Amino acid sequence: MGGEHIGCFELFAREGIRGIPDLKGKNVGVQALGSPQHLFITTMAVHVGLDPAKDIRWVTGVSPRPMELFAAGKIDAFLGFPPEPQELRARGIARVIVNSVRDRPWSQYFCCMLGANTEFVRKHPIATKRVLRAVIKAAELCTAQPEWAAQRIVDGGFSKQYDFALQAIKDLPYARWRDYDAEDTIRYYALRLYEAKMVKSPPSRLMAQGTDWRFWNELKRELKS
Repeated sequence: MGGEHIGCFELFAREGIRGIPDLKGKNVGVQALGSPQHLFITTMAVHVGLDPAKDIRWVTGVSPRPMELFAAGKIDAFLGFPPEPQELRARGIARVIVNSVRDRPWSQYFCCMLGANTEFVRKHPIATKRVLRAVIKAAELCTAQPEWAAQRIVDGGFSKQYDFALQAIKDLPYARWRDYDAEDTIRYYALRLYEAKMVKSPPSRLMAQGTDWRFWNELKRELKS
């Protein structure tokens, strides 16, 4: 349906790993195969010519978390979402080989997007557009009032640390949602996942059957200021 923001993930790696190609043969921690962490690392691996199913040794599990395994030196790399990167930096662990806010090509695409049930969109187009508008306005509110947004994250139980939540919000370019192409984002990630054999349909079919940019384009025109 549309994009939300870019830049929420960072790939941490131990000394000696200078880039994604160096993940070949290494232990990489993810919560589960098919999890967001696994999918993002898979797309990065495919982008540089690795076969993620064969070239990476996946270490799965939620307890202890991949972040804790990495901090303890038990795995070679892991992908962190806020507030994990902020927590690691506070602990003096800050060796990042990919920052999706700064590093191409990932910095050129949305990392988080909004989808909807096809039948719901068909039956409730007005409600669909209202939800998408609310998400966009919430993203802009994160830029305009980061302290308030961080407190809401803590109050909602999504993070225990206000300072980590605040830093994460300030790090992400929420207000730049107009600058990025949601359609191109889907095309890029669909192609990478197709190359990794994690989706069966080619990007052209996924784009034709699984996207609807009407409301997104209307809101971009309506919310110019």
